[in-house]
Amino acid sequence: MADAGKREGAGSVEIRLPSSVNIILNTLHRAGFEAYVVGGCVRDSILGRTPDDWDITTSAMPQQTKKLFRRTVDTGIQHGTVTVLIGSEQFEVTTYRIDGDYEDGRHPEKVTFTRSLLEDLKRRDFTINAMAYSEESGIVDEFDGMGDIRRGVIRAVGDPRERFSEDALRIMRAVRFAAQLDYRIDPPTESAVRELAGNLRKISAERIRTELVKLLVSGHPDRMRDVWSLGITRVILPEFDACMACPQNNPHHIYSVGEHILHTLSAVPADTVLRMTMLLHDIGKPDCRSTDADGIDHFCGHAEKSAEMADGIMRRLKFDNATRKKTVQLIRFHDLRIGPDAAKVRRAMVQVGPDLFPDLLAIWRADAAAKAPATREKIERETKAIEETASDIFKRGDCLSLGDLAVNGGDLLRTGRYKGAQIGRILNRMLGDVVDDPSRNSREYLLQALDEGRYDA
Repeated sequence: MADAGKREGAGSVEIRLPSSVNIILNTLHRAGFEAYVVGGCVRDSILGRTPDDWDITTSAMPQQTKKLFRRTVDTGIQHGTVTVLIGSEQFEVTTYRIDGDYEDGRHPEKVTFTRSLLEDLKRRDFTINAMAYSEESGIVDEFDGMGDIRRGVIRAVGDPRERFSEDALRIMRAVRFAAQLDYRIDPPTESAVRELAGNLRKISAERIRTELVKLLVSGHPDRMRDVWSLGITRVILPEFDACMACPQNNPHHIYSVGEHILHTLSAVPADTVLRMTMLLHDIGKPDCRSTDADGIDHFCGHAEKSAEMADGIMRRLKFDNATRKKTVQLIRFHDLRIGPDAAKVRRAMVQVGPDLFPDLLAIWRADAAAKAPATREKIERETKAIEETASDIFKRGDCLSLGDLAVNGGDLLRTGRYKGAQIGRILNRMLGDVVDDPSRNSREYLLQALDEGRYDA
């Protein structure tokens, strides 16, 4: 079997392969080719995690692979990848390859197929991702990936400067894996990250966004501190650097703006919208900071400014519209202060959106978690009271949207007195009336009030 030298014996680590993967490996083996599962699926299996994907590498050329399987798709055949379909499942099978020069810092100029598993593993990013496995050979671990797993280290394969020069996205992947696994980055790898972070300008916003989100929804989103300290945010999110440099000399706060943000990230569930909201909720504070005669800092209008900046940042990073709009809406209202009065809570629910209101409560709690203790306790008490009121409102089914009104646009149109934009304005006035007093949400009351002209401008 090839020239792979360092192997963990098959008995030392046994990876349970899905039956479909075994079918592919066995088919290739019977035809006289080498074949292994490789990369992240090996790493995750060693860590006791269920892999999302099973990638397969083989000495077979793409056309040879295609001949062995009835159903295949040429998903990246110029780079040696054939997708094999087994039932309803899809698996990428890639020929051992050597990458040529990466002139643009993103893609190899050319790839050369090889019969050497070792040469294929040399081109991979980190040692923990450069292991292969088959039941016959056990784990092939040429670069001590197992040792780095035991040590909790992210280390580039070979020269880290070469790996990061080949594909600058690997810089983001280094900090992302460190966050997901709570590993430290090997010093030479870390030095190369610092040196080459500027190359991330060559990488598409979509690829950067994907890595950023994976880091944020990991178990250690506060490792955004690494992204900043290594100079990465200076390239992909310079607004955050301004936050790290912005103090908060205010009795409600104990951290700088940036440190406050970092401490809030772990205080919300691992959800893209919630974590992005916390990352950007105070992003506008440096632009809004003023200091009074007593040396106290104030940040008037920072919620709206942060919402405006978050919208621009998320557009720049090519977030989908739904995620962007929800995040911006939560940021806009993250500093809203209301009491537990039912009418006020209903008005806030209408403003924010009933579906988003539970998320807003989570945002308030996370924001408070990184403030001074007295402020934190006060906000927690207030939030709990508001949450109880909101729960009662949801249980009663109070009207919180135009769709819940007892009348609709058709009813207004049939009166013959209203049309076009007038109808929308009248319905919103009705909604405001009903939000103040849910008992008014009856067809009879609303139409009578309409006849009396109470909703006319």
